[in-house]
Amino acid sequence: MKNISLLSGVALLAGSPAFAAATGFSLNNTDFVVSIAFVLFIGVLLYLKVPKIVTNLLDKRADDIRSEIDEARALQEEAKTILASYERKRKEVSEHSVAIVAQAKTDAETIAAQAKADLKETIARRLAAAEDQIKSAQVAAVREVKDKAVTVAIAAARDVISKGMAAKDANALIDTAIKDVGDKLHQAF
Repeated sequence: MKNISLLSGVALLAGSPAFAAATGFSLNNTDFVVSIAFVLFIGVLLYLKVPKIVTNLLDKRADDIRSEIDEARALQEEAKTILASYERKRKEVSEHSVAIVAQAKTDAETIAAQAKADLKETIARRLAAAEDQIKSAQVAAVREVKDKAVTVAIAAARDVISKGMAAKDANALIDTAIKDVGDKLHQAF
């Protein structure tokens, strides 16, 4: 490799404007000095293996970039997997919430229907209780009227007997008492 670099340096010098001038190799000629400095610089770089070092650094950097890209792809795949998982969970939760709402509506309708039935049953019981109270009150009123009629009839009979009335008058008095009892019964209802 050193031989190639020396040959290339000689070729550069031979093709330089310094050789074209008739003066030859002179340190006063700036083109010649720059050409020699350039050749020496390239030689030092080659001797210190700078191209190999630069190549190794570039390869290392390329490997680092490649590993970062692979890591980024792995992270991207992981993110896609997590996103799909959350989307699935969101869909399940959404379906579950729809089912809960539907169940709640069904339960509410069932409860409302039961409440209506219970209300009708309660109203029917109260009506029946009220009717029973009314019938009971009617029976009590009839009993009270009958009791009063009996009391009046007994009092009338006592009066008749005590005054010694004639039988004809007693019968008329009893008929009048029965009529009064009937009228009173009709007034109570």
